[in-house]
Amino acid sequence: MDIEISSILGSGRLIATKDIGRIATLLKKNNLKVVLTQGVWDLIHEGHAQYLQKAKGFGDILIVGVDTDEVVKHRKGPTRPIVPETERVKMISHLKHVDLIVMKESKTDHGKLIRAIKPDVLVISESTASSKKGKSFLEEICEQHTPYCKEIVNLEPQSTTSTSARIRLLTIKGAEDLAKELHTVIEKFLYNKKA
Repeated sequence: MDIEISSILGSGRLIATKDIGRIATLLKKNNLKVVLTQGVWDLIHEGHAQYLQKAKGFGDILIVGVDTDEVVKHRKGPTRPIVPETERVKMISHLKHVDLIVMKESKTDHGKLIRAIKPDVLVISESTASSKKGKSFLEEICEQHTPYCKEIVNLEPQSTTSTSARIRLLTIKGAEDLAKELHTVIEKFLYNKKA
């Protein structure tokens, strides 16, 4: 795949997983600092945009890994993602700080993109859950991926709410509305039964 570097900058272009390593190598050979971050990016909100803006500030090219629907279901359960991967990719592609997008396809190999891209800077979210071994996600990433990254940055969340919190809020609101509706229906039923 021949690609003009100037056409990549700020393009938000989706790159095939098989090509991303070669493109990252080309970018680095042209003295561009490559930054990688990964995530679900479900129900895009202001915190996501600010996070990606800060991530881009660590280098010249920001590559964003987007979890496939299959990966999200594996990590977060059968009701997620809310937004399908094709729409999540389109939303991310419109954010001006995103240069390239690649799908994160492996449910179990969390370091596959890291090893392929070998970013100058890997940006991870401070809100990412700890591993089962009791180590922080950052400690685990550093142990496993330091040979592939020059620097690992642990970036704090950029908003006071999360996608999961918003989903919980919508679920609670929906349950409350349903309870009110049921209460009304039951009262009408009982009133009609007495009459």
